[in-house]
Amino acid sequence: MSLYLGIFLALICAVASNLAFFFKHRGACEACAVDIKHPFRTARSLWSSKWFALGMLIGAAAWAVHVAAIALAPLSVVQAVLAGGVALLAVMAEKLFGLQVGPRQWWGLALTACGLILLGVTLPHSDGTHSSFSLPAMIAFEAGLFAVGTLLIMGKRLGGKDEHHGVMLAAASGILFGVCNVGVKALTGIVGDHGVIGVLLSPWLLIAIAGSVTAFYASARSLQDGDAVPVIAITGTAANISCIAGGIVVFGDPMPSDALGIAIQATAFVMVIVASALMPAPVRAAQGAAAPSRAAA
Repeated sequence: MSLYLGIFLALICAVASNLAFFFKHRGACEACAVDIKHPFRTARSLWSSKWFALGMLIGAAAWAVHVAAIALAPLSVVQAVLAGGVALLAVMAEKLFGLQVGPRQWWGLALTACGLILLGVTLPHSDGTHSSFSLPAMIAFEAGLFAVGTLLIMGKRLGGKDEHHGVMLAAASGILFGVCNVGVKALTGIVGDHGVIGVLLSPWLLIAIAGSVTAFYASARSLQDGDAVPVIAITGTAANISCIAGGIVVFGDPMPSDALGIAIQATAFVMVIVASALMPAPVRAAQGAAAPSRAAA
């Protein structure tokens, strides 16, 4: 019963998270440019927008539902369900927010949704919550995600093109949200074994907070520098893949044991990679050149 309840909560979280991102995109475009050198001024400007504040409140509620879901079901299962929510992006963008979605973005969203759904359906059935974890795997995995996220944030300074900055920050924020979610999953097991005091003394609480705060600024800047649909899709996809991988590597969630299942999962990852290349609109370079320069993130 807990597994099915966790899946139901994940479905609610998927819808609420997408809605929150669209509100945050509208609010971020009204705020001053995100500048990590002035974090408090940046946060004040973002929160002064009613749309961004509404998006954050909806996002906080979605996150609480997400925590409940991963406390009831394996992390990889919950994230596979969340991944299906990317299919709702284009519909919500056009019907609810009046945003135009081009053919490339429709194809990108379709490939992403199909790839993530294939990834989800090939995950073997798992009983229990899978909250116990390998400490060496946890340290290596979280450190690796932080390193990749940092490189993507620094991409512009390392020679990345301006028009790709929003996409790189979106990927970075998704990966860092993954850092937070993997840490929170570990904390759901710790609270069962050691109570609230164990959670407060756990280093994974600090890791989860650090990942969340860094992702907050990276995500806000990506919403300013990139188009709504590609940025939201890439953020969600990066977070989902990070968490599915974390479920397998850190928490021992099962993988397919047959060649067909492994082949389907490999195909699913290829589809997601191709979709990521399709998602940015081809006019972003021209728009990026014409847009007023912003302070570096």
